[in-house]
Amino acid sequence: MLYPVLRDMNNWLSNDFDDMFNTSWMPRMNVTAPAINVKETEKSYEVEVAAPGTTKDDFKVNVDKDGCLTIRMEHKSDKKDENKKEHYLRREFSYSNYEQALTLPDDVEKDKIEAKVDNGVLHVTLPRTAKVEKETKRIEVV
Repeated sequence: MLYPVLRDMNNWLSNDFDDMFNTSWMPRMNVTAPAINVKETEKSYEVEVAAPGTTKDDFKVNVDKDGCLTIRMEHKSDKKDENKKEHYLRREFSYSNYEQALTLPDDVEKDKIEAKVDNGVLHVTLPRTAKVEKETKRIEVV
């Protein structure tokens, strides 16, 4: 992660351009990817994605034929009150876009995957099948 370099008294090269557009007095939004938890139980894998303020309509969850789970989230927030005449001095549009791809283990029952949103957290349940025996193929050496 990159952090802005702070100038101090030991900085011998002034930067007038930065001083002219200094916005350090303005609060900044914390823009990061949503936190994700993945846990394993005897019966399933559980994926949780923290995305406060989102609804089920903001998410698309897909599994492809190769066993890749893709979670997409797109959230737009444009707070307007149509009954009021708005006059704002500062306003920050809110738009979040997130995509996460996870390769699923062989023992996931793809047809029984469930997803729900509860209090700003997406919960994806990946039921496990009985133990999968990996077939060993013998290769003849010639």
